[in-house]
Order: sequence, then C-alpha cells, then structure tokens
Amino acid sequence: MRDFVDGTAFNNEQGNRARKLFAAVVLAALDDAIADDKKYGNGPEQIARWARSRDGREVLSCAGIDPNERVVAGLMEFVSKGIRTSVALSREESERRNAAQAEAA
Repeated sequence: MRDFVDGTAFNNEQGNRARKLFAAVVLAALDDAIADDKKYGNGPEQIARWARSRDGREVLSCAGIDPNERVVAGLMEFVSKGIRTSVALSREESERRNAAQAEAA
C-alpha cells in the first residue's frame, strides 16, 4: 500500500511539473505574439491561429487550459493590450491595476 501511495504522489508531482512546463510554452507564445503585434501589427491573429491549430490545442490542453473559443478570445485580448507576460504577472503591475480600479470607483 505504501508503495502505491508513493507512486501516486510521484506521478502527481510529475504531472504538475509537466503542466507548469506547458504553461511556460503558452506564456512564450503570448510574448511572441505581443512582439509580432508591435512589429507587424498582427499579434492577435497570430495567437488565434496558434491556439486553433492542432499543436496549440495540444499545448493548451497539456497546460490545463480548455482550448475553446472563449479562451482564444481571451488570448487575443491579452495580446492586443500589449503588456508582456512577465510584466502582467508581476506584483507591481497587479498593485498598479488595483490602484487604478480603486480610483475609478
């Protein structure tokens, strides 16, 4: 029984690591699309094409994201804002956004 529990815990940990790896690929794809948007002006279309492709759907699924049209629309909106993922995920950006919303309310 103990070996089964250890094996299950190990497999769960490996699954979590794999999900994080695929999530990093999604973030890299978003950054690439943002760079394309700044350079060529076609970032949202690029991320939509990628997310609807077989490889994109596979990566999104492996990252734990359901690859539906609502997700594609959200990715396109994120790219159109032009904020890089490292900045968007930072604490400073989150605090700035919350302060701006508090001032608007």
